[in-house]
Amino acid sequence: MARPAAGGADGNCARPYDRAGDKEASARFLARILGLRYEGPLSHFAPLRINDTLTLDFDNDTDFESHHYAFKVDEAEFDEIFERVRAESIAYGSGPRALDDMNINHRRGGRGFYFRDPNGHVLEVLTA
Repeated sequence: MARPAAGGADGNCARPYDRAGDKEASARFLARILGLRYEGPLSHFAPLRINDTLTLDFDNDTDFESHHYAFKVDEAEFDEIFERVRAESIAYGSGPRALDDMNINHRRGGRGFYFRDPNGHVLEVLTA
């Protein structure tokens, strides 16, 4: 499934901590869009396992900055994720400065798009 598009040289990341207005709603949203399974809260976090090397730990907060998260996926996963975004009528765009132009990009011989989660974090899905 999704691989972090940034992180260590080998693509491995520890456990990023993401602040959200509603930690469980945020974890459920990302799980639904990426086609993952959210298994519920653990301690005060709402952890979402992205793959074998990456878990996002969501926590409630009312004062946080927006962040950018990129997920590198294969072509079939891209199509599935893109269809879920469109089915939920989520605005998407071809770049970080064009988050709602309703286009995808074709950088580096692949495909990609950006969209915001309910907390304003910018999410990117790309194949190359």
